[in-house]
Formats: sequence, structure tokens, C-alpha cells
Amino acid sequence: MATLVSVNVGRPKDVPWQGRTVHTGAWKHPVAGPVLARRLNLDGDGQGDTAGHGGQQRAVLAYQVGSYAFWHERLGLDPRAWGQFGENLTIDGLPDDEVCIGDRYRIGEAEFEVTQPRVTCYRVGLRLGVPEMAALLVAHHRPGFYMRVLREGRIRAGDAIEQTREGPGALSITQTDALLYLPEPDPSRLRLAAGLRALSPGWRASFRDLLTAAATAPPAWEGFRPLRVAGVTHENADVASIHLADPAGAALPRAAPGQYLTLRLPEHGPVRSYSLSTTGGRTYRITVKGEGAASRYLTRELRPGATLDTAAPRGSFVLTAADTPVLLISAGIGLTPVLAMLHHLADEAATREVWWIHAARSPAEHPLAAEAHALAARIGAAERIFYSATTGRLDAAGLAALSLPPTADAYVCGPDAFMADMRTALSAVGVDPARIHTEAFGARDPINPGLASRPSRAPHPPEGGAGTGPPVTFARSALTVPFPATGSLLDLADACDVPTRWSCRTGVCHTCETPLLSGTVTHSPTPLQPPAPGTILLCCARPTTAVTVDV
Repeated sequence: MATLVSVNVGRPKDVPWQGRTVHTGAWKHPVAGPVLARRLNLDGDGQGDTAGHGGQQRAVLAYQVGSYAFWHERLGLDPRAWGQFGENLTIDGLPDDEVCIGDRYRIGEAEFEVTQPRVTCYRVGLRLGVPEMAALLVAHHRPGFYMRVLREGRIRAGDAIEQTREGPGALSITQTDALLYLPEPDPSRLRLAAGLRALSPGWRASFRDLLTAAATAPPAWEGFRPLRVAGVTHENADVASIHLADPAGAALPRAAPGQYLTLRLPEHGPVRSYSLSTTGGRTYRITVKGEGAASRYLTRELRPGATLDTAAPRGSFVLTAADTPVLLISAGIGLTPVLAMLHHLADEAATREVWWIHAARSPAEHPLAAEAHALAARIGAAERIFYSATTGRLDAAGLAALSLPPTADAYVCGPDAFMADMRTALSAVGVDPARIHTEAFGARDPINPGLASRPSRAPHPPEGGAGTGPPVTFARSALTVPFPATGSLLDLADACDVPTRWSCRTGVCHTCETPLLSGTVTHSPTPLQPPAPGTILLCCARPTTAVTVDV
């Protein structure tokens, strides 16, 4: 029988790292005597970054004595410094290749359920003094695992660990970790993992995204190519649809419903991305609201016959093929990608149950309303429109009153606050959080886990002199600088205060996966799993030619 060897807790503290300050709870230390396991953590414990750690799904982290021995032999780490891997529970037994998602264990007075492998994060490397540790944990199949607390109670070192239930699906921690982080995941296991309710919602959503990505074609061309403006249609006073065609008249590659185009508009600011508002045909259509210099140019000054430098359709906010009900929910100009999904469902004569739910201020501020209504009628979709100026806002109460199917896949696009509210409201009416997909209309918010905040600065050339390598253009930041002699594109972005998204910084988690709009790179270290076609991992990418990246 497995045994609890040590109970470890620690309050978050500030730790210096690369000229910044990291607020982290990775420093755990053994506790003598009983400790109360609560729904969110152990008494005396805390997490510095609750977005990536903690919460009911990740209340406690377990790590095995057997893995301590492995890392002692391989890296010389102290084999008995319990808590140094950031774990709350050091256990003898329960190896990762035997523990399964949904397994339940009684320890002392408490009962736990296994929810996911450890999150790959740079802070475990910071704690151990081994920067590449996040990658090593995955590569050697020794991540450890998180558990939720089903029944609160006191636990202490020496307690026996008794299994009370086997998880459904028999998907081990090792297998689950490999599905997300290692190449060529088994599609059948991906589908199994995506449907495991015991698995934390974030991981289930990631597996659903992998299934979508596997069914989505890579970008149809590299870099930018000129497309001719075939027409400009003014949908209302602020919104125009731009129709783009091949200059030679050839049909354009088909885009997936929900994808976007990136345009290079050098005289009107950095690159801008706009969702496609329809699918199929020989042309692309984007529908743009005239906010900002680039968008105002497109809606007010652009004329047919002009050309626009355009990157191939991209994006993972894509309607998946399934027989489940579909909820298409949008606000304002966020209607564009879900309208493309409605077009696709109509073109395919879909027999799925479909809901079209849209929020706008008034009918005058509801572009393409007649088009959406006609499409919804073609497939018998349920249509609900909320005008805040007259009939009331779309809120949680309004959504709950619709009796939406809880087995649906939901696609939500609009302002950040709207998407957050809809995610909460959909979860409240029983929609699986892993089936709720959102698309921010514009640049995504940065992810810099654990870093203490500091005054924001506009993107700028790095201090200390320019590099001598190929020019790097951070497209959304309108900044071009030469690459330095050392480091990665992520290191350069950090030095320039370019907003980025990252977590592991070792080529494992793919949080920093970014569209490469032009140019070529090499990756060092080699990622455990290659990035998707047309993208790179900023944390380990180095340019071999002039590059343009979509940040």
C-alpha cells in the first residue's frame, strides 16, 4: 500500500529572476503533525499564481519518492529534501504510469480525486536551479499529479493511502501528460481525454483544441501575398465588408469557419487581424468596424482595385464537425467569426440543433442581421437577438431563460467582459466548460505567470545596443529590431517590452506558440512537440532570416 511520506506547505514569496520579480509558492517545506486538507489547499499553504495553480481542480500536488531517486541519480538533486518539487504530498508509491485520471484515494480523514498532471511551468526549474526542468519532467514521464479534495479532513506523514475508486477510462497520468505535450498523440485517446469529466476543464478544452487543430489544414501559403479588393460593402455607418480576390482570378484556398486574415498595412499602423465573416466561394470576406487607424482606412478610404498584403487564414477558433448541438453567441462586431460558422452550417445543410444568439445596442448597430436571419431560417436554427437599448441586455438571467441544451458546443465572440460573463453563464446552465470556446476580437492578453507587475512601457528597442542578427518585426507592436547574438525571440520580446504569452520557456507547453507571418527560424532546444504549421514557439525560436511574428 502507498504511504504519505511528507506533507509540505509554503506561503508565496517574491524571488528575483532575470531582472524581474516572481511571486511564487513553489517553496514548500515539510510540516510535523496533522494538517487540514481543505477544498482549495492545505492549511498553511498558498499559490502565487492562481491562474495556473490552485483552485478546486488543483488543490494539492503529489510527487513520488521514486522520482526523487530518479532525479538524484540523473541530476544530483537531494533525494530527501521533501517539497523541493513544489509538491504538497510526497508519496511512496503511486507512480505516474499507474495513477489514472479520476482515481480516488483516502488519506487520513480526507478523500482526494486525481484531476490532471502537473502544469509545466518555468518556476519548478527556478526552484531547483535547473532551468530546463519543465521539459525534463515531461520527457522522462515524471510530472506528478494534482488532486481535488472531495472530503475535507486532517492528514499527516505516515498515513496510508487507500484507493477508493478507479477512474473511468483508465487514462494514466503519464498517458495524459504525453497526449498534451509530446508529438503524434493518439486520436482515440484524445477523444477519450476530452470526454473525461474527472479531468480538469482546462485540460479537456486543450484536448478538444488538439482535435480541432488536427482536422484543420495548415496555412495555405507562407508569409504575405497581395489580394485584390473586389468590393467594399457598407453594412451600416461604422461597419464595412471587404471582399478580397486573387489578382489573377483564381479561386482562393478554402478557410475553416471561424478563422481570420492578417493584413499588413504599413501606412496605417501595425498588422491587423480580422475574422472572416463567411466561408466558401472564390473570394474572402472580412467585416470591419471602423475603430482605429487601420480599420478606419479599410472602412472609409479603401476602394475596389486596391491590393492588400494578406497572410493565409489562421486560427483555432474553428467550428468542429460533430453531431452535438451548437450555440453561436456574439456581441457587436464579434458576430463575424460565428456568422462564418452559420454560413458553413447552412452550406453543409447541417442537421445539428443550432442556436444563434446575438447582442447589440440597437437594430442600427446590428450589421448583417438580415443575412444571419436568412441563414438561421435555412437550417431551422433558434434565433434570439438582444438589443440593450430596447429589449434588454444579454446577461446570465437571459441566457438561463432560453433552456439551452447542456450537451452543446458553444462558440462565443465579443468584448472580453461579455465572453467572461457568457462563459460563467453557460457553465451555470450545465454546459461543459471544456465545450465553451471563446475568441478575443483583437490581440490576446499577455500571459506572464508569476511576474510581479511593474509600470507598463510601450514596445521599444532593447537597451544596451542593437544586435547584429536578422531583423525581427513584432507586427502588432510595430517594432523592428535586429536579433542579438544570444537568446530566443521571447528573450528579445521581453527586452523590448513586447507583450507575449508564455509559461514553461522550454518548448513544452506551447503557450508561446505564435503565427510566423514571414521568414524562417530554427528552434533550440528542440521542442518536445513541433509547433503547428505556420507557427513558432517564441521561447526557443531563433531567426535564420528576417522574420515577422504576430505579436
